[in-house]
Amino acid sequence: MNSSTMLDLLDSQARQAGFAAAGIAPVPAPGSPEDHEERSRFADWVEAGHAGEMDYLKRRDESGQLVRSSVRVALPWARSVIVCAANYNSAEPRSIDPAPEASAWIARYAWTGHAEEGCPSDYHKVLLRRLEKLRENLTTTLGPFGSRCFVDTGPVVERVYARYAGIGFVGKNTCILNQHLGSWLFLGVIVTSLEIPTSHALQLAPDRCGSCTRCIDACPTQALTGPRQMDATRCISYLTIEKRGAIPEALRPAIGRQVVGCDICQDVCPWNRRAPIAADPDLAPRAALVNPALEWLAEMDEDAFGRWFNGSPVRRTKFSGFRRNLAIAMGNSGQQRFLPLLSQWAEDTDPVLAETASWAVENLRRD
Repeated sequence: MNSSTMLDLLDSQARQAGFAAAGIAPVPAPGSPEDHEERSRFADWVEAGHAGEMDYLKRRDESGQLVRSSVRVALPWARSVIVCAANYNSAEPRSIDPAPEASAWIARYAWTGHAEEGCPSDYHKVLLRRLEKLRENLTTTLGPFGSRCFVDTGPVVERVYARYAGIGFVGKNTCILNQHLGSWLFLGVIVTSLEIPTSHALQLAPDRCGSCTRCIDACPTQALTGPRQMDATRCISYLTIEKRGAIPEALRPAIGRQVVGCDICQDVCPWNRRAPIAADPDLAPRAALVNPALEWLAEMDEDAFGRWFNGSPVRRTKFSGFRRNLAIAMGNSGQQRFLPLLSQWAEDTDPVLAETASWAVENLRRD
């Protein structure tokens, strides 16, 4: 099968499976310039300490190589990577738009739910089912081949292969940007043993960021240290989701009202102004999670947290991290009415919550 026919087949079957875009890229041969770039950029980023507490990104094999530095480190049989993108954009407000007083922000990707059932959905599971269906269909057409499906869980830096496969270019905010779809994209991959025809070159999309630096300028914590350079230890998404324990005090004021993740660098991106609205029943936004009231979220006990967020990406914060984040948002709100609850939390047996709530009380009293 020639390159063009394979791409047409992949595009057709990926769209049937529910994806907005798809592509395939060869795994760079060991020693090639692309292989060197893939390994060195990731290794340099980890060595600089930018991965923070995300130990899964620092895992090494028996020879000492970073497992995620190259697909062939963990999967020596890999010869190509199929990349699929699902659009999760919605017509709901942006985080930078005017919002109700004392409202929180939950990142757009974590709003997802099943449109018909009204219950939460986790994009990892949604995309994984679609990838497995796509693999099944491709196997029927192409015959058996070795493969593994991953959604954020495998030894693959997805955006690298999304770039190689022509899904988009890496924007200055480090997200994959597609000039037609924008950057509100979930990525899933199928690592395969399929040999790509030699006529299939890397389908690199041109960089269309130009001289724009809106994402870098808008980042409240200066996590974007330069074009396509991210210090995750300063990123609000990392701090509110991946970081365990206390969030550095110096960064708390800049977190603002973000309680789960952050959308600011995507909300200000000009390419997202024209991004199409998704019509995906498995990734529909749950209206209650758009600009939710801080009071409502803070009233949740652990059982209510579970009822609302079991099966949702929000669950990754854990209940303790969720309340820690809420304490910071309330402390940044300027609303004195939160003082009684924060004073109560300042006496909590969770030392991280108690310290964060004490900080929030002092912050409000200074306002």
